[in-house]
Amino acid sequence: MNIYFTFDPRPDLKEDLVKSFPDQEFVFQNRIDDGLKNADIVVTYGEDLTEKHVDEAEHLQWIMVCSAGLEKMPLKEIAEKGIVVSNVRGIHKTPMAESVLAHLLSYHRSLPWIYEKQKQQEWSRKHKSTEIQGTTALILGPGAIGGEIGRLLQAFGVKTIGCNRSGHTAAYMDEMVDFANLESVLPQVDTVISVLPSTEETQYLLKENHFKAMKDTALFMNFGRGDLVETDVLKRALEQKEIAYAVCDVFEDEPLPEDHPFWTMDNITVSPHISSQSSRYLERSMEIFKPNLEKWLKGKQDVTNKIDPLKGY
Repeated sequence: MNIYFTFDPRPDLKEDLVKSFPDQEFVFQNRIDDGLKNADIVVTYGEDLTEKHVDEAEHLQWIMVCSAGLEKMPLKEIAEKGIVVSNVRGIHKTPMAESVLAHLLSYHRSLPWIYEKQKQQEWSRKHKSTEIQGTTALILGPGAIGGEIGRLLQAFGVKTIGCNRSGHTAAYMDEMVDFANLESVLPQVDTVISVLPSTEETQYLLKENHFKAMKDTALFMNFGRGDLVETDVLKRALEQKEIAYAVCDVFEDEPLPEDHPFWTMDNITVSPHISSQSSRYLERSMEIFKPNLEKWLKGKQDVTNKIDPLKGY
């Protein structure tokens, strides 16, 4: 079995794979080359595969994506060829939940203000710190990542409301609401946190009416995908003080243009899509890939985190 990586993992991870599967052929590359034509399995971050690659990979049976997002992949062509696709859904929950909590506590406990006063060598106690205990958070996408965020928030005494397509019960959510009734709960929440993927149902889910329905003291946090809301809609909401502040790790256009107003606005934090990054990222990815590869070599295609290419999830 030819297993082709379109990136070059750490030496210890490569050595472990080769040792664990001595009868298999592993190819590790920093870019896609002609060797892809011989691949039975491709391991990728998902952003480098094109329609041409999929067409040329005559033996390709399974694509393992070391990412949760699949929106940049040629999914239609992959589906047409009947190629199995799986991802690493779930491994982001720890770093992303910690990132969300870090930004949330930083905002409420005035950490940016404290750091600025230190730079100015100014001893000032005129801060406006608040607490998250007793507040209410709406979590858009209460899956693995959203559930972990909910667990941490509940430990801080925060009420959690989950929102998904069905409105069905989700872990660590005190209440649930579906997309159709999203606007009805916005006036009662203090923090809106999105970790939604990009799908037909979630693209531009939030519109002007949703921001108008939020408290003018609300904090909006987008850690899912940038196409949840049009940039101009969010910009207008911030300019008109319909919400108090925003923290965004994702944007409609990435990287954010150098001349974009968000860089200089004082009521938004720009994070360059790094909330899921961790020194343990690939290590956790391989913890999913190795058991799946064992299944695959035994002729079983029911791999963990199997994806419907036509749905994108």
